[in-house]
Amino acid sequence: MLEKKPRRWACGSALVLFASVLTGCGGEDGGSTTLTYYIADAAQEDVATRCAAESGGAYSFNIQRLPNTAAGGREQLLRRLAAEDRSMDIVSVDPPFMAEFANAGFLRAFTDQERQEFSTGVLDGPLVQSTFRDTLWSAPLYGNTQLLWYRKSVLREAGVDPSAGPVTWDQLIEGATRAGVTLAAQGRRNESLMVWVNALVSSAGGSILESGAENLPADEVKGGLDTPAGEVATRIMRDLAVSPAAPAGFSTAGEEDSRSAFQAPDGGFMVNWPYVWAAFDAAIEEGSLPADFKDDVGWAAYPRVDAGTESAAPSGGLGLSISSFSRKPDLAVEAIRCLANAQSQKDFMKTAGNPAALASVFDDPEIRDLFPMADQIREGLDAATPRPVSPYYGDVTGSIQTAFHPPDSLAPGATPREGNELLEAVLSNRRLI
Repeated sequence: MLEKKPRRWACGSALVLFASVLTGCGGEDGGSTTLTYYIADAAQEDVATRCAAESGGAYSFNIQRLPNTAAGGREQLLRRLAAEDRSMDIVSVDPPFMAEFANAGFLRAFTDQERQEFSTGVLDGPLVQSTFRDTLWSAPLYGNTQLLWYRKSVLREAGVDPSAGPVTWDQLIEGATRAGVTLAAQGRRNESLMVWVNALVSSAGGSILESGAENLPADEVKGGLDTPAGEVATRIMRDLAVSPAAPAGFSTAGEEDSRSAFQAPDGGFMVNWPYVWAAFDAAIEEGSLPADFKDDVGWAAYPRVDAGTESAAPSGGLGLSISSFSRKPDLAVEAIRCLANAQSQKDFMKTAGNPAALASVFDDPEIRDLFPMADQIREGLDAATPRPVSPYYGDVTGSIQTAFHPPDSLAPGATPREGNELLEAVLSNRRLI
């Protein structure tokens, strides 16, 4: 958890030395037009190359690659930002950590005019998670939401058909068990588990933190797990984990493990991000999947908790923020205008498979050809429920991952209560994770 006024680290300290091997800290930039850009995906570098060329020399980029996990990216950015590394300009921020960095004074707020510019046409899910205390801190680069993926060939035996209308988690668990196939979700103790818990609690009409928590001191924040919504989430997670429908190694499964389970001969259903559609193509090309595999794949809205209540699908993505210690903030804004524009988001969706944040991109004929589920993704993004927007998110997700893992050990009644107690104790510094 970050304090509102972070400790000041002197240039030359061990932390700064560790964080500044490539670009150093302190000193003036001598009018340089090079922007240091921290990217989370290789496809961002291709877009940056095009934008630099189109700028006609107005700016160029010094690309720095972040670790490929949410926790790893947070840690590296935190080290550099806490050191007030003035070489940092544009940073790729995983949305759940945006409020944490903003609250600590690490990010430059976008002006009202910039906010209007970078919010126009953006779908609700990506926009909500880029905003903290009515201020825009990240320009949405792409959004993300999970869909339900299914193998058409198993539906008759499973007795459930997502193409005919919304389905519930209970129906899927029962149907997959009946058909002898798996229902893949992410049970690993990392951010993907937090995504699942938040989606289930939200789909049941609850929230992990009580309303208004983003404006309270950490020790006054109250959790929302010890509720009927928390109880329902606990039951569903355990029911899947102990059922025959759970893939092998369920408690250590991330997104790629889920995809592998879905692609296996006994694969049946899966919740996962849209990147899997492009990943199927790559697997077909390398010969690990048959050429007609995608003909058997269907998709639908995220499963419901209750048949009569719409689901609250997960929300993810990436935002571009500007370090508050950057010497070139105005130039960074100019660069983000290209890095996050419609063409860039289309290019990124084509190459990385991650959905655009701009609604208009989903109407592009090329995108609709590559992603036949474009409308379903757009609808999911617009209705997606972000994880808690909180300056204490690091402690929130750590508490949830601890309390809800492994899924097969969860106990209705006990887990929601104990999870809520742990969350509040960690936030008030009475316990450590």
